[in-house]
Amino acid sequence: MEKRPLVSVIIPAYNCAGLISRAIESVLIQEVSLEIIVIDDGSGDNLEQVLETYRDNPAFSFIKNKTNLGAAGSRNKGVAMAKGRYVAFLDADDYWAAGKLKKQTDAMERTGCVLSCTARELMTPQGELTGRIIPVKEEITYRDLLHHNSINCSSVILRRDVAREFPMEHDDSHEDYITWLKILRKYGCAAGINKPYLKYRLSEGGKSRNKLKSAAMTYNVYRYAGYGRIRSCIFFCSYAVHGIWKYCYCSLRSQ
Repeated sequence: MEKRPLVSVIIPAYNCAGLISRAIESVLIQEVSLEIIVIDDGSGDNLEQVLETYRDNPAFSFIKNKTNLGAAGSRNKGVAMAKGRYVAFLDADDYWAAGKLKKQTDAMERTGCVLSCTARELMTPQGELTGRIIPVKEEITYRDLLHHNSINCSSVILRRDVAREFPMEHDDSHEDYITWLKILRKYGCAAGINKPYLKYRLSEGGKSRNKLKSAAMTYNVYRYAGYGRIRSCIFFCSYAVHGIWKYCYCSLRSQ
């Protein structure tokens, strides 16, 4: 009988041929049994050629979408294919430090939490580490998350059955934030690992870099979560205040 992996790592990929190898290599050094599922969302570069290196690895799977599904749709497709007890997400332009998955699975087994995330160190768009670290609490509650999203998708690991229960939706907004809110509303707190196991790349044109667009999308998160306009505005204001604090905190830490 084929032994099931403990963790299924899902990497959505789009025109990232020059970056994805670093992400995959950072997964392969993790100290748990795993599988890697790369979902190509219609890339126009030589991604498939780059991934030929991993074709002979039995833990590696490569799927090419027939049509562009977006990041949320690609992650959902990976979750549907996953065999592991847990599912972890990693964007193709980010990477992990050694020991991440072992630390998180141990914490989830110990606490009973269905989801875990880690702190992250920021990279420039060129891939240089900045020394700026975004911390996380050891216990993240639904109320904590309402006021600011401290859970970065590339740091997340969660139970596979929970990932299937709450597929990512609303790719026009912060689809991962909406998903974490739904999960913590039902299952309680997430287990935070306050060590920067995730190396997170700031992209020039990403959702989080366009501040006005990101603000509108954050407001829509609360609307999608079922809150009225007034409460959504209150949560958004709290989110904005925390964003200013985070910027100041990171600036001081990097000096």
